[in-house]
Amino acid sequence: MATVVIRHKVGDFDTWLKGHQDRVEVFSPAISGFRTFRDMNDPNSIAMIVDVVDMDKMGEIMKDPKVQPFKDKHTVIDPVSVFVEVHT
Repeated sequence: MATVVIRHKVGDFDTWLKGHQDRVEVFSPAISGFRTFRDMNDPNSIAMIVDVVDMDKMGEIMKDPKVQPFKDKHTVIDPVSVFVEVHT
């Protein structure tokens, strides 16, 4: 399992937050769970720590045009940045 950080901005935090169940359903084929964080200095900046079980599937979901309506509904603003752990 890999752990990644996903970061992006939203147009409206409350609208985005209500989309939690949609995020669970959309990403469930690739992840086992996630934790959500909100930037203390920018309430519309979101970060999630995600436990990914299938990185290839995660990449497919992130690029799938069928996901765009969910992003629009929940006011996700591109770009969506994905950070992977660096091992030293």
